[in-house]
Amino acid sequence: MRTRRTKVSGASAVYHCITRTVNGDRLFEDREKEILRKMLWQVAEFSGVEILTYCIMSNHFHVLVRVSDRQELSDAELMRRYKILYPKPTKYQEASAVQMAKTLEAGGEDADSIRRKLRARMGDVSEFMKAVKQRFSIWYNRSHKRYGTLWAERFKSVLVEGQGNPLQTMAAYIDLNPVRAGIVEDPKDYRFCGYAEAIAGEPMAKKGLIHIWADHGAKRIDSALKAHRMLIFGKRASEVGLTPAKRNQALKVLEKEDGCLPKATILRCRVRYFTDGAIFGSKEFVHGFVGAWQLEKGRKHPPKVNALRGADWGDLSVINGLKRQVFG
Repeated sequence: MRTRRTKVSGASAVYHCITRTVNGDRLFEDREKEILRKMLWQVAEFSGVEILTYCIMSNHFHVLVRVSDRQELSDAELMRRYKILYPKPTKYQEASAVQMAKTLEAGGEDADSIRRKLRARMGDVSEFMKAVKQRFSIWYNRSHKRYGTLWAERFKSVLVEGQGNPLQTMAAYIDLNPVRAGIVEDPKDYRFCGYAEAIAGEPMAKKGLIHIWADHGAKRIDSALKAHRMLIFGKRASEVGLTPAKRNQALKVLEKEDGCLPKATILRCRVRYFTDGAIFGSKEFVHGFVGAWQLEKGRKHPPKVNALRGADWGDLSVINGLKRQVFG
């Protein structure tokens, strides 16, 4: 079933998407993570969406994507993108691509049908996630002689303001997943996240991080990495992740004492605003989607715009107030 999501008209939109395995089973070792990593980039290029950052864990993955308005694409570009999905085509797939190219060249109703079907799969975050999950499920089940559903039924998505503090904070939260899980002390040491790929020099990952920090004048990867690292680690750039004891202490301050922690500290705790807040951004940005969210959810009364608590978040707000536990 496709997740309903608030749409942005007339401009590019940024979404944080997260999806989990059935029952949260920890199914992914390094090999599976590597295949999924490659598929994310592959399907993104086919779909025409831009991955800003991502993180793949043992039972779920996060991806922060920028989706632009659909554009008219030439037949040559449609075929180029189609072939991206099959880097090592079988004889059948190769013959199918040849026939598709001939049909497009000939024109007519059959050509128009092919164009519509291909374009419908592009420039849409739901189609992007559907393609990634389906392709990976097929590979995983074949590789592990497994049958049945791999993923939990739906993926979650949060509409994110596409610049400044909201975008940068969301990206940092995603990249810090392996730190929160206690796998590494520094996300640069975790291969399966956008930050580590950017440090390693992967061109598309570098492009995503530069976009995240563009409003800070980051035109080069070194300045983007420096800014991102300062956000992740705070002023003490050598400081590493929280120990379990310190994390529990931090959660006590947040939940029981309604306290306030440094942003670099709170980002090392689970914060449900980032996955369940629905609309994430400045107060003005979130307020602009109150009507659309109310209509989408069928609510009788318009929702409130809720400021984030627990840290000095600046102007960050969400539309979903999260009555249940926020931190943990």
